[in-house]
Amino acid sequence: MKMKGRYKVRIQNNNVRYEFEIRRNITIIQGNSATGKTTLVDLVREYMLSGRESGIAVSCSVSCRVLEGMEWKNQLTYMKESIIFIDEGNRFIESQDFAEAVKTSDNYYVIVTREGLPMLPYSVDEIYGIHSSGKYNSLSPVYHEFYHIYSKEFVNEYIKPDCIITEDSNAGYEFFRAVNDSDTQCISAQGKSNIFDCVEEHKDKENILIIADGAAFGSEMNKLMEMIERSKKIIKLYLPESFEWVILKSDVLNDKEIREILLKPEDYIDSQKYFSWEQYFTRLLMDKSIGTYLQYKKDKLNIGYLEKKNLLKIKQILPDVIDTKE
Repeated sequence: MKMKGRYKVRIQNNNVRYEFEIRRNITIIQGNSATGKTTLVDLVREYMLSGRESGIAVSCSVSCRVLEGMEWKNQLTYMKESIIFIDEGNRFIESQDFAEAVKTSDNYYVIVTREGLPMLPYSVDEIYGIHSSGKYNSLSPVYHEFYHIYSKEFVNEYIKPDCIITEDSNAGYEFFRAVNDSDTQCISAQGKSNIFDCVEEHKDKENILIIADGAAFGSEMNKLMEMIERSKKIIKLYLPESFEWVILKSDVLNDKEIREILLKPEDYIDSQKYFSWEQYFTRLLMDKSIGTYLQYKKDKLNIGYLEKKNLLKIKQILPDVIDTKE
């Protein structure tokens, strides 16, 4: 069995119940103290040690386990095709060794942390807080309102950006630079960690649109939100899964299988093969376009995507704030 798809998890004892669903290899749980994060991990640990005698019931189609301590590497060798919970305080989650272990692993990971984990490419859409209602606890998205949209106060107000900053330096950047109004400056940050410096460097710009790959941008969100809150600028976010996802979603390839995959990508993405969904969508677009006039290469934009009929389709996927040329 390979770890694909969604997994429903229910964990409970006589006092509390957690019920949630995860669909990617990395899920992050954030929140302040006393919100039930550590309790969740404790319940899984106690169930691992004592099973039903612990008074805890765990319902999931795969094993739920806890990874912790200095011997985490040895523990991980025995954990296969499982959902692995890690509580905050385990500093190994910040290490390159752990990132490499996750990259080649056939597990899903649920990590409790208040800090960003730049070594791990986790999605903006998979960062959760714990919502409590009496004895019942569920996971609620922390940044859901920033997925494919901008900050809420500007949703209904059109403000044309005078600067677009893209995480991408290759095909995605070339596309947005080519299609945007000449009055709008388009800048490549040369990577997600450089976006903040880019914003600071362009202090003369009042309205900024940041475009980044939402599938792997989760570790930057805390820092980015703090910057937006203290900034006097108007900063909007466009965080699609990736630029390749935008092209696939636009249906310029007119491919039935692509349309089916995009309905439930988690059912097709092998977490052991693809560290993030961004990697999968890049491979899918390259494979599906090979041998066609729209053959895709990540390092250089194929001008076929700028043809009017294709641009019109892609434009339907983009937010209104991006003024594409006709």
